[in-house]
Amino acid sequence: MRDLASRLPSSPGFWRSPLRGPRFTSVLGLVLLVGVPVLFVTGLLSYAAYNPGLSPVNDKTPDKGILGFYLFSWPTDPTWLYRLTQGVHVTLGLALIPVLLAKLWSVVPRLFTLPPVRSLAHALERISLLLLVGGALFEFVTGVLNVQLDYVFPGSFYPLHFYGAWVFFAAFLAHAALKTPAAVRTVRSMRDARRRHPDAADQAADQTADQAADDLVAPAPDAPTVSRRGALWEVGGGSLLLLATSAGRSFDGPLRSTALLAPHGGAEPGGGPNGFQINKTAAYAGIDPAETGEEAWRLVVAGRTGTVRLARADLLRMRQHGAALPIACVEGWSTADQAWRGVRLRDLAALVGFDGDPPDVFVESLQRAGSFRHGALRANQVADPRSLLALSVNGGTLSPDHGYPARIIVPAAPGVLNTKWVARMTFGGLA
Repeated sequence: MRDLASRLPSSPGFWRSPLRGPRFTSVLGLVLLVGVPVLFVTGLLSYAAYNPGLSPVNDKTPDKGILGFYLFSWPTDPTWLYRLTQGVHVTLGLALIPVLLAKLWSVVPRLFTLPPVRSLAHALERISLLLLVGGALFEFVTGVLNVQLDYVFPGSFYPLHFYGAWVFFAAFLAHAALKTPAAVRTVRSMRDARRRHPDAADQAADQTADQAADDLVAPAPDAPTVSRRGALWEVGGGSLLLLATSAGRSFDGPLRSTALLAPHGGAEPGGGPNGFQINKTAAYAGIDPAETGEEAWRLVVAGRTGTVRLARADLLRMRQHGAALPIACVEGWSTADQAWRGVRLRDLAALVGFDGDPPDVFVESLQRAGSFRHGALRANQVADPRSLLALSVNGGTLSPDHGYPARIIVPAAPGVLNTKWVARMTFGGLA
């Protein structure tokens, strides 16, 4: 029986890697201590950018309650704001995957410690650890699946990722409060040991920091094949590799071709005025070409003084304005600034009785499949002179995949709120 017990994961002798120890775990933990709050804050900003308090169609988490305490009206300046915050959120999340996996590997013996609960305080710590590990895996897995456009979890990504983030971050804060002081002391002791013994081998110097008893240190370790410093370099190299193969989708020029792991991050898809990234095609959205033809399509604009119907030729006869704006999506990819041209949203509001400050607007699309067939924009977004009902881009007519016959383009708004294939706009008529 004793021999059998020694072969179980609950036995200290079962875990024989010489890499595990407080120093290795502490370095990884301190990296996550910086990275995870950045992920959380940029994720909250992404949610705020959807203006969920404006209209039910924008709100993918209607039962958020007090978790929406921080929401604010999303600004239109700087125009690259969402491109930056969401690019950081997704790219940093991908880059931290090797660090997270290495951190979980380094502490896995503690998951099998017996007895599982030694006191009330220990029980609370174990519960927080369970929420932390489960929350971390859930958030990273769902995030990666959404970025790769292969989301397979039941239910909508938005509420699952939103509520999961709050559970994960609450557990993260509790764990950080308990473990950060010890992690800092461990890293400092390691630094001091290296100063006292500058000629010591990496593994020997690492053991100096582990002299105090620690349940992560193997009592009978196997012979090392790599030093802990080398292992940390490998983890860092993995993170840099993910960074290098995903960050390019947020930049312009040759760097975009380096985004090998991003569905929209490679070279520009085609040439000509419309040769830049898209998310959903006209075919995917269920757009019937017969509905978008010059003879059939009419834009319905409703407001204070009634309703007007405008053909595309009518819109082209109105005063045209230009704006250089990117498109940035929740999956973390973005385009370069594109030269859009069309009618200002505030000019369309003036057609239906809003000559002064324009109100919010509810936008409806011809789209039949997929989410965000409808979207709402705040008054500050409508009033911005760069907010357009775009009819052309980069000197050419919009292609069907880019929203022909007309699409919304608004500074700093998430891509899904830049509605394509617009059919109706109702100013001041939000529910």
